[in-house]
Amino acid sequence: MNEHAIATRPGVAATTQQIARADETVVFDNVSKFYGEVLGVNRINLTLTSGIIGLVGPNGSGKTTLMNLMTGLLRPTEGTIRVLGIGTDEPTRLFRLIGYCTQWDSFPRGVTGYELIYGLLRVHGYPHARSDELAWEALERVKLVDAAHRKVAGYSKGMRQRVRLAQALAHKPRVLVLDEPLNGLDPMARAEIIGVFQGWAAEGYHVIISSHILHEVDMIADQVILLSGGYVVAEGEIGGVRTDIEEHPIQVLIRCDKAPILASKLFEHDHVVEVTMHDDRDGLLVRTKDANRFYLALNELVLAHDIEMETITVADADVRAVYQYLIGTEGEATR
Repeated sequence: MNEHAIATRPGVAATTQQIARADETVVFDNVSKFYGEVLGVNRINLTLTSGIIGLVGPNGSGKTTLMNLMTGLLRPTEGTIRVLGIGTDEPTRLFRLIGYCTQWDSFPRGVTGYELIYGLLRVHGYPHARSDELAWEALERVKLVDAAHRKVAGYSKGMRQRVRLAQALAHKPRVLVLDEPLNGLDPMARAEIIGVFQGWAAEGYHVIISSHILHEVDMIADQVILLSGGYVVAEGEIGGVRTDIEEHPIQVLIRCDKAPILASKLFEHDHVVEVTMHDDRDGLLVRTKDANRFYLALNELVLAHDIEMETITVADADVRAVYQYLIGTEGEATR
């Protein structure tokens, strides 16, 4: 069970503290979704706390299905989902808790940015004055005030992405569900929007992000969930996930003054799978099946042969490498 999970021993009632924590989490309890004979997601058990959570996986891995289930747009075939204590079969209450920015780039014909956000708030019962106030706050947050009365059809791709984010943020939800929210944004806009996400997470909100920009997921996510074929294949902090994958070699970059000697000695250890010498013969790329034994052996060799170390770096502690180890894909993990 991951460290965020909430559970009690069989026959022991949950404490008041545990019940309170359950009302602050998004819980998937043995959730499956099938589209006829086609698997969407299967046997998903997750407990998501506040902070930024990254969903990573290739096409067809189940990320969008998971998000649609979480927001109540899909009903699970089996299992239950509760968002901060509210079931996904309660759409009116769920709307007030969740803001959803989908990947779909389509809008009602002729609508302006302001009208898009204001209209959605009115549909969901907010009075005129409050809808107007929230719409302008959301447009300000994503830097679209100057374009508020322009038609969305005339927006650039980046502006359309930002107005979708404004729509998701407008009613100040406690859970933000964002499907590829950084697509189409230039570097400055991307940095600003990431700042918005980090600010909401710092205030105790849930920010659940699907993205194929892996270095940004690494940078901003407190927890990463890796999906493949409708299953969760790993979850947790990237460093922790990587450490737990004991059956897959870890890669370590080493720069030192006696690389050839170190290479020959490392080859004598059965946990070392491969050693590749750099062209300048001052560095090594080492693949080992046991990081703990590797570092112990490295310490001994450095002392025994008076090796001066320049750098030691784990070469694959990012989402892409972890994902490739888990499911054997090549290239970047994508939606």
